[in-house]
Amino acid sequence: MVIVVNTRNLPDGFPEYYPWFMYETFKRITRNNPVHKFIFIVDSKSEQNNLTGDNIEIIKTDIAAKHPLLWKFWYDIKLPRLLKKYKATVFVSGDGCCSLTTKVPQCLIIHDLAFLHPSLFINKAWVNFYKKNTPKFLAKATIVATETEFAKQSIITNYKIPTDKVDVVFSGIDSNFQPANEDEKIITKQTYTEGREFFLYSGEIHPRNNLLKLLKAFSVFKKRQQTNMKLVLMGKLATGYQSFKEDLKSYKYRHDVVMMEETEMAEQIKIMGAAYGFVYPSLYDGIATTVLASIRCRVPVIIPQNSVMQGIVKEAALLIEANNHTDIADKMMLLYKDENLRKKLVDNGQSIDDSYDWKKTAELLWQSILKTAG
Repeated sequence: MVIVVNTRNLPDGFPEYYPWFMYETFKRITRNNPVHKFIFIVDSKSEQNNLTGDNIEIIKTDIAAKHPLLWKFWYDIKLPRLLKKYKATVFVSGDGCCSLTTKVPQCLIIHDLAFLHPSLFINKAWVNFYKKNTPKFLAKATIVATETEFAKQSIITNYKIPTDKVDVVFSGIDSNFQPANEDEKIITKQTYTEGREFFLYSGEIHPRNNLLKLLKAFSVFKKRQQTNMKLVLMGKLATGYQSFKEDLKSYKYRHDVVMMEETEMAEQIKIMGAAYGFVYPSLYDGIATTVLASIRCRVPVIIPQNSVMQGIVKEAALLIEANNHTDIADKMMLLYKDENLRKKLVDNGQSIDDSYDWKKTAELLWQSILKTAG
C-alpha cells in the first residue's frame, strides 16, 4: 500500500498535542510495517521532518496552513492531484479535515470538537470553517479515529455517524515519565522552587486553559492556608497571549509563581515527578497528556468535571468546576490537608497506565488504516 499522511504544520493556536500524536504513532507504524510505503506531506517552510526510514518519503507543499480558504483549496484541488500522482491507497489526515473531491479512501483523525465551544478563544475563522465542513468531512471519510470513548460519542451524537465508522485508538504517555524517589524530589525542589512544595500546571499557556482562574484560586489557597507553597506554570506561551505575562507582573503572589516556557523533556519529567499536586483547569480539551503523565508519576491530579479527561481518569482525580476559582481553591486545600486522600488518588491512578501506551495507540490506528483501505 501507499499511505499518504498529512503532517503539515498546524496554525498557531492549535494544541501542540496534535502533531505530537502524529509523530508518536507514525514513528511506530512506519517501523512496524516496512513493506508499505508512507508519504508524509509537510509545509514547504519545514526545515526537517523527524520521521525517517527506507519506506518513508517526504514531500513539501507550497500551500501554507494559515487560513481556511487556503485549506479548502489545498484539500479539494491540490491534494487530489497529489494523491493521484503518488497512486495513494489511503490518505490519513490528522487535523480533522479531509478532501471532498478525491476518490481515495480517507482515515480522518478527530481529536475533539472544541470548535463547538466558540467561547474558548479559538479563531473565529477556524470555528466557522469546522462548523460548516465537519459534517461533510465525516460523511466523506471511510473511517474516523479518535482517542476517547467520550469523543466518539460526541461525534456520533452531534453528527449521527454510524458507530462502526468511528474507532477509539486511545493515546499514549511517554514511558520516560516515572515516579521520582524522595531524594530526586528534594533536588528538583531545591533547583526550581527554593526547596518548597508546589502545585504544577503543565500545558500550553493559552486562554482556553483558564490560567487566570488558576491564579485566583492560588490566591485564595495562599490566603487561607498561610503556606509557603509555590505554583509552577510549565508550557509554551500561546501566540498573541503576552497579556498573561503582564497580568502576572501585578499578581499579589507573583513571587510564588514560577513560569517555565522552555523546558527540556528531562527537566519536565523531574518537575512533574516532584510536584505535590497537578492542577489542570482547562475549559475544554481533548486528551491532556500531561494529566496522564502526572498520574504515571504518582502525582494526584485536579481536573474539570464533565470533561474528556474525567471519563479517562475516573476515581484517580479530584473534580472541579473550571469556571469557579473558589472551587478550584477548595480542591487544592483538600489535597493539601488530607494525606489519605492524596494516597487514595495515587493508588487509583495505577490502574490507568496500561491503556495509554503509544505502542497500543499505533497498533489501533494501523488497524483503522487497514479498515480504510478495505
